[in-house]
Amino acid sequence: MNSIATDKRALRNAYGQFATGICVVTTLDPQGQPTGLTVNSFNSVSLEPALVLWSLRKESWSAQAFEAADGFAINVLAEGQREVSDRFAKPLPDKFHSVGFALGKHNMPLIHGAIAQFECLKHRQLDGGDHWIFLGEVLHFSHAQGDPLIFHGGRYATAQPAAAPA
Repeated sequence: MNSIATDKRALRNAYGQFATGICVVTTLDPQGQPTGLTVNSFNSVSLEPALVLWSLRKESWSAQAFEAADGFAINVLAEGQREVSDRFAKPLPDKFHSVGFALGKHNMPLIHGAIAQFECLKHRQLDGGDHWIFLGEVLHFSHAQGDPLIFHGGRYATAQPAAAPA
């Protein structure tokens, strides 16, 4: 067993054994400009009320924009959107350059090609150690067929259908 205090890299590797989908969370900054980042911390919380959550490192370059925003959109990326994921994972000045998007019903940036999208009102922001945990009330959602972009063990992966039982 590893000690958390002495081996944070091993802890991160252990966390990475849980395969996750990849999302780009977006909002408008206080100047009305779209901003966003890649996350793999999205989870559904409740159907009634419709609640979701995601987390953001407090030291992230975009933390202030999400702290100030009244809402956000979660864009679940499709298998073919690795370049979008990579772009939004970097602290670039204009992440939306060359990325197709439109403002949704609740004025949130929605990435074209995402297989699911959730426009949310910020329900609560919670302290989660070195991260903020954002709880959002889903106001509007959409989804399409397609395979998700997955992350596992520190790298992208693809979903493989399980073999049918014999």
